[in-house]
Amino acid sequence: MGSNDFITLFFLVAAILIFLQLRSVLGRRTGNEKPPFDPFSAREANKAPASDDGKAVTLPRREVSDEDRFAEVDAVAKPGTPVNDGLRQLLEADPSFRPREFLNGARMAYEMIVMAFADGDRKSLKNLLSKEVYEGFDAAISDRESRGEVVKSTFVGIDKADITQASVRGNEEQVTVRIVSQLISATYDKSGAVIDGDQEAVAEVIDIWTFARDVRSRDPNWKLVATESEQ
Repeated sequence: MGSNDFITLFFLVAAILIFLQLRSVLGRRTGNEKPPFDPFSAREANKAPASDDGKAVTLPRREVSDEDRFAEVDAVAKPGTPVNDGLRQLLEADPSFRPREFLNGARMAYEMIVMAFADGDRKSLKNLLSKEVYEGFDAAISDRESRGEVVKSTFVGIDKADITQASVRGNEEQVTVRIVSQLISATYDKSGAVIDGDQEAVAEVIDIWTFARDVRSRDPNWKLVATESEQ
């Protein structure tokens, strides 16, 4: 096995582990579980050490005021800007929304989606994409497979992720994120020759992705509903 294959295998294993972690965070519905944990919302129910009688003492959850919530918005978007106004509108519709928690989840989802697309992992993609976006990704993968092409990618990291737009449309909240990432990616034809990309060079990729979820739903999952590239 060559060094590039080893690196690819290493990152594939890492991507699978991240996916499993993501799945555990987002949760699955069985009908018997507790309400699902929302990775984009702060959860501050903390437990104190066990008391002398061996029973755990649960401290009351700290209530977050509107002032504190809006301060979080101001920390990620300059007050008076359309982005800040949109985030405030979203927060009024969904008080559980936390901009920084959302960005952490978006970063994780971005890496998973990029790697799943490169690997042709339709199952992973289906859980993270809207129906329309999934169909586009699926068609691109099928086209690639029909030509016998293989993509080998190594996700280096995300340099920056910023919210560029936020809104509530009907019952759906939408957040658009500009993501600057570093990626090593190359496409090989059926003979093994590189036909696109570079198997060694690190390339900067700038994507603008929009995530959405139903405000009425208890399901914490956000889905990717639109993509575009700045390059």
